[in-house]
Amino acid sequence: MVETFPDAEIWCLWNDAPELRYPGRLVCESWLARTTLRHAKAVALPLMPATWRTHRSTSGEWILANSHLFAHHVRLGGDNPDVRKFAYVHTPARYIWTPELDGRGTGWLPRLISPSLRALDRRRAQESYRIAANSTYVQARIQVAWNRDSEVIYPPVDVSQIQGVQSWADQLSEAERALLDRLPRPFVLGASRFIPYKRLDVVIKTGEAMDVPVVLAGSGPEGPRLREQASQATVPVHFVDTPSDALLYALYEAASLFVFPAIEDFGIMPVEAMATGTPVLGRRVGGVSETVIDGVTGALLDTLDSPRCLAAGASAALSAEPDACRARAQVFDSENFSRTLRDWMGVSTASARLSGKQVSPCPPQTRSDA
Repeated sequence: MVETFPDAEIWCLWNDAPELRYPGRLVCESWLARTTLRHAKAVALPLMPATWRTHRSTSGEWILANSHLFAHHVRLGGDNPDVRKFAYVHTPARYIWTPELDGRGTGWLPRLISPSLRALDRRRAQESYRIAANSTYVQARIQVAWNRDSEVIYPPVDVSQIQGVQSWADQLSEAERALLDRLPRPFVLGASRFIPYKRLDVVIKTGEAMDVPVVLAGSGPEGPRLREQASQATVPVHFVDTPSDALLYALYEAASLFVFPAIEDFGIMPVEAMATGTPVLGRRVGGVSETVIDGVTGALLDTLDSPRCLAAGASAALSAEPDACRARAQVFDSENFSRTLRDWMGVSTASARLSGKQVSPCPPQTRSDA
């Protein structure tokens, strides 16, 4: 979005990686960024809706809110009813609408405030001129939660960048290349944050069902439990901690199969894996069911609890042609996203400059140079 509209102001609750995100751009943070709540986001949940209403800029032709919690509540300062607000929605807030999909919504605080937040969230969602969903899976959730129609615009994936390199293994540092070379061949790959709903235990079970070694890439609080499971597995399980993008792409290339057990709203990693020609095994629910073509670029399963089903699904996925996987991934390339987004908003790149004026600076107390 930032690349599509290079002159638009950028506002966020907090910017946790100012040295990495949007270099050379001014990113304005909210007052929450100056408090300890930036490190306790679940606790900050009740304050987020009101914080998005305190945007201080008073000029602009439109607002584009990139929302998975309450960013679509945002409004410009002052009374300017002519400003159209477009909401690109990854999901209505899982904390309050679908806590069964995100355990963070099952704590006492989210459960206590969810009824009032749902009512407020539904009311604020009516303010958006147009709403886009990142998948048909989310589109249905938007209809149920907010009673709003939406258009599906799939998120951008760096497919051209991935496919523009002949061999990612050749792009690695010496240490990374040595790590890659030590991994067994063939292997089954799983990659994500190590948190419960990602279900990386299923990747290990898939390797066992296939009698093939497993590689898990990532990090997170589930690490100790996964390592304990790995120690008892019937196949070798190797861990790659916090891989760089280049190493992750090289792992995709080297893997025989990418296993994606999570129920995600979209899921970028399966598309990245397909971009390298690697088939995907996933569930017949969530975003992966919209990106992976069953029997063509991988396999989709109704259940992940049966070793027999995992083995059969893996066998079916391995029959996919690498060229078919690569071609499917191109549908989700970043360039397609930018073009579709501009068309949906009816805004050209040139008109991204707010009201034809110089972008206003952040208030001094909320400034973050990114």
